[in-house]
Amino acid sequence: MIVSEPRPAELEDHDAALARAVEWRRAGRGVALATVVATWGSSPRPAGSQLAVRDDGLFLGSVSGGCVEGQVIKDALEMIAAASRAEDAAAPPRSLEFGVANEEAWEVGLACGGRVRILVELVTAARLESIEALARARANKRRRVVITELATGARRVLDPDDDAALAELPEDERSVVRSAARSDRCALLEDEAGARFVHPRNPALRLLIIGAVHVSAPLIAIARLAGYAVTLIDPRPAFANPARFPGVTCSSEWPDEALPKLAPDHRAALVTLTHDPKIDDPALIEALRSPAFYIGALGSKKTHAARLARLAEEGFRAEALERIHGPVGLDLGGRAPAEIAISIMAEITQVLRRRPA
Repeated sequence: MIVSEPRPAELEDHDAALARAVEWRRAGRGVALATVVATWGSSPRPAGSQLAVRDDGLFLGSVSGGCVEGQVIKDALEMIAAASRAEDAAAPPRSLEFGVANEEAWEVGLACGGRVRILVELVTAARLESIEALARARANKRRRVVITELATGARRVLDPDDDAALAELPEDERSVVRSAARSDRCALLEDEAGARFVHPRNPALRLLIIGAVHVSAPLIAIARLAGYAVTLIDPRPAFANPARFPGVTCSSEWPDEALPKLAPDHRAALVTLTHDPKIDDPALIEALRSPAFYIGALGSKKTHAARLARLAEEGFRAEALERIHGPVGLDLGGRAPAEIAISIMAEITQVLRRRPA
């Protein structure tokens, strides 16, 4: 049984600018939202990063990490002021581009030079409605891809799992939408139809941890910072509970009961940490039957060899067993719980980011 299911804290970091823009606009304030739509060379913030600006100059989020923010905020405030005077209430977005040579990079926050393109737009009533619809889709674990025309701000919100809707797109655009949704990477389309920003808005990546042990706490903390929604599963009630892991979704069910309900998909990673075959093996069996992008198991090489032998007896072939990373984590030489947690998240990140789109 799941004994706690709060809103994942990690979403607050990744969606903070968007959520704050909604909060300010609902309160009747003028708000603009800046979004990184493309980068070339080195940039501290990837495409999709956002900055919310309020009419009094208060801001939250980041689009670079240096003085680029100053110019972006200035443009945002100009747009808000013009709209408040009803001079240009339906102002089109502004597309800003900053190019920086290596020797000047530090002055504007681009660590090693390069270029960044940023779209600044007012949060109108229509935009607010669109943001809230995306938030509802994410809360319901539904994927969406937003295509925004940079010249006009017109946008389409697509379900990448709706083949009928995607069939109406040109073939190249359809391919970009699917790739963006699968890889969690934004794209900029520029052709005779104009410049369009393709922004995937997926539910949070998930990390399912089997075993409330000494490694679990630092692993949970690091996973949250990396943007994962974490679920901790341990059938021993004294181990996985909110008192030991406040704010974490905990399940005291056996893994073979909990995991079918959680339905690990290609955006889920699973790690077993107990060393107890009675707990770990059922979890690994369920994971191997799922499309989870990462499966890891804590234990020595000897322990892992015995584990693979048991799973082979359950009918899993060698190619299936190769999906299990064991001993779990990159070999960084660490021994302390936090060091082991770092190595696990490093390997999860490596597998996630290097897999084909």
